[in-house]
Amino acid sequence: MPVKSPVHSQQHPDSFYVATAKQCVEHPKLDGELTVDVCIVGGGFTGINTAIELSQRGFSVAVLEAKRVGWGASGRNGGELIRGIGHDATQFSNVIGDEGVKAIQQMGFEAVDIVIERIKQHKIDCDLQMGYCDLAVKPRHMTDLHQEYQDLLDLGYTKDIKLLDKSQLGEVIGSDFYQGALVDMGSGHLHPLNLVLGEAAIAISLGVQIFEYSPAEQIIKGEKPQVITPNGRVNCSYLVIGANGYIGNKLNPYLGGKVLPTGTYLLATEPLTEQQCAAIIPQNMAFADMRVALDYFHLSADRRLLFGGLCTYSGKDPKNIEAALRPNLEKVFPQLKGVKIDYQWGGMMGIGANRMPQIGRLPDADNIYYAQAYAGHGVNATHMAARLIAQAITSQAERFDVFAKIKHMTFPGGPMLRSPMLAAGMLYHRMKDLL
Repeated sequence: MPVKSPVHSQQHPDSFYVATAKQCVEHPKLDGELTVDVCIVGGGFTGINTAIELSQRGFSVAVLEAKRVGWGASGRNGGELIRGIGHDATQFSNVIGDEGVKAIQQMGFEAVDIVIERIKQHKIDCDLQMGYCDLAVKPRHMTDLHQEYQDLLDLGYTKDIKLLDKSQLGEVIGSDFYQGALVDMGSGHLHPLNLVLGEAAIAISLGVQIFEYSPAEQIIKGEKPQVITPNGRVNCSYLVIGANGYIGNKLNPYLGGKVLPTGTYLLATEPLTEQQCAAIIPQNMAFADMRVALDYFHLSADRRLLFGGLCTYSGKDPKNIEAALRPNLEKVFPQLKGVKIDYQWGGMMGIGANRMPQIGRLPDADNIYYAQAYAGHGVNATHMAARLIAQAITSQAERFDVFAKIKHMTFPGGPMLRSPMLAAGMLYHRMKDLL
């Protein structure tokens, strides 16, 4: 099977996920004028799940997707379903209080439950497998894992968790690269494209209208917002923007300036033997290490190693993803040296300056909602954001307001300066990882 590279086109980029997609239904373009209660811009996890949540509450909903459902980060991410929302909610205690911090921490657990419940209730075939490990590369990471373990206990986390030192790591991973791990049986991995495509099918069954190849070119604010596409117009009472790392600055500069599109990349090996799988990942868990430029990986349902990493802030893909990632893969699993790579791909996720998801209303339009900047934890955080937006539209905004109170910096200098500035900041943190 030939190696594939990212393709930035109307169709899904070539990837292992696309090759194994189960419900890749093509939806029509918007052609003409449409009036609904809620218009949603973006056909990824945020948009599709917001549509589900609102249609279940009796709203008429239309989703506008510029390319294909799941075309962005939702359909090409690492496929890891990990507890937690944002990075260190305690940093915002002066704004949201200790109760707000605790609410976000608890929502980080609930977010995973939403995904699992949706999969089980609707029998979505997306290879859900529970079991996940945070991996310590440095001795100081073990100190952090001990603190995380205690924090989870103090928060009443109900899933099985366990700390492993280096001598115990063979229980979960066949690698000498790590110092220890925190095992979490409440997190896991899945096939993200099949998840979002299955959720799109749920939305359609609930009466949601999904339009592909229908980019939002202009938003007209007002009591009844309007969204203009190349061939149509949607009139609505509420608008939700969920374009994340692909929003750009043109559609809404306020949101575009607060999120940095960041590249991340994956390889899929040829199918491994059962013996190879048992030797490298004996319990079929997902993994991520604790460095800033982290590696993340797990086995697919057909026994491939899916191995991801790199973070680029330039907006440019590596010339050869395999050449960039293979050394990392073989450092973790030297027993796979020379393994054939069948797929390579990448895409953009959205990151904000403070690593907390941005969920709120536009400051000049209280009937326009948004959610973005999940910083690599979007599989679960998107589902929580969707529920919060639906609750806010139905006048249950207490939890939504916790996120809405958090301020998010606009990256200075516009798109041309934004990436180099963050790249310089991330280089500093990567240098600290070497200490």
